[in-house]
Amino acid sequence: MRAGARSHHDYADRVRTPQEYLVSLLAGIAPLSPVELPIAEVDGCVLAEDVHARWALPSFANSAMDGYAVRAQDVLSATKDEPTRLRVIEDIPAGSWPSSVVISGTAARIMTGAPVPQGADGIVRVEHTDGGMPVVEIHAPAGAHIRTIGEDVEAGQLVLQHGQVMSARTIALAAAVGRGAVRVLPNPRVVVISTGSELVEPGQMLAAGQISDVNGVMLDVCLRDMRATVVRHSVVQDDAMTLGQVLESAADDGDLVITTGGVSMGVYDTVKEVLGTLGTVNFEKVAMQPGMPQGFGSIGAKPTPIVTLPGNPVSALVSFEVFIRPVIRLLQGHAVTDLDRGTVKSGAEFSSPKDKVQYVRARLDGGKALTAWPVGAQGSHILGGLAQADCLLIVPADCERVSAGDTLEFIDLRKESR
Repeated sequence: MRAGARSHHDYADRVRTPQEYLVSLLAGIAPLSPVELPIAEVDGCVLAEDVHARWALPSFANSAMDGYAVRAQDVLSATKDEPTRLRVIEDIPAGSWPSSVVISGTAARIMTGAPVPQGADGIVRVEHTDGGMPVVEIHAPAGAHIRTIGEDVEAGQLVLQHGQVMSARTIALAAAVGRGAVRVLPNPRVVVISTGSELVEPGQMLAAGQISDVNGVMLDVCLRDMRATVVRHSVVQDDAMTLGQVLESAADDGDLVITTGGVSMGVYDTVKEVLGTLGTVNFEKVAMQPGMPQGFGSIGAKPTPIVTLPGNPVSALVSFEVFIRPVIRLLQGHAVTDLDRGTVKSGAEFSSPKDKVQYVRARLDGGKALTAWPVGAQGSHILGGLAQADCLLIVPADCERVSAGDTLEFIDLRKESR
């Protein structure tokens, strides 16, 4: 063990509040360095440059309708009963360029998006004609259906700003003004490691004393939902040498390493033992239920941030929502805000542990954030209630009894709310 590192049985001397622990955790995290990526790959990324238009939008005058390009003066008196007849001198589809000049007595058939020919100053919609060729009957005056150069964006104009979050809408604009790639803060590459000799891959038959690795697949889904690239290791047993090798490799492969299990006070809690020699990791007791044993620090030469989560599945999920989600947002360059929190009234009375923030699995009444009802038993291993829950009620540490009708903050677990 390196000088100054804690024993693998040691925790911080005092218990931290969840907010105190989160502040300490985020202090060791920095946004990733900008990279240039194709615009098709930057959805959700934070822009790391200003984007200016290489050309105007539109870059040429074009028709907003299918119809006929005309001199407006020629068709001022055109009606259904007394149509104006014009000679059609050209057919202009989108993607072509006009070769003729529209003069008095002539017209050009034109498609939506096609360039307006020289001499034309109006468009007659095809619905107001007989659609004829090589002579067309015009049944109404021309309309103002011409998109002029630069009416949307001028050449050289600032269209997207540093710090803006890229979306389908902003990606469309970047493409339109000539950008095939932009500099952004990339989504992180996260290595997920489940530890424990009792774990087997999901789907395998269980031998005596074994359980399925729930945390690995659960965190994989949570991280991918945040657009992270996930490297999920197969289960690592409680062997210090093997775990050490996996962690050293993970430090090179990822921007963040997450482990689950092996951070309590047991003799076989290998994560604490190994991390005492590989990096600087603080193991903390956090005044929360579930999820009290936590750890964070760095490993490897980069160094790479690492967060160690408890092994019970509900503890791991709660820890993800409270701690890992803000970490990922910070790596991505987003503001670290509680976007998925709101307030709701409790539908039931229940007790809460003294001096701990409790995260209660609950169901929102009718799917609306009006009333929430606790579901199932609240043990850190109970997955049935977790599957039914769509939110976590946050009970403050100074509240030992929640009454029906009390207003509580909640974390929204519904994917559609993200």
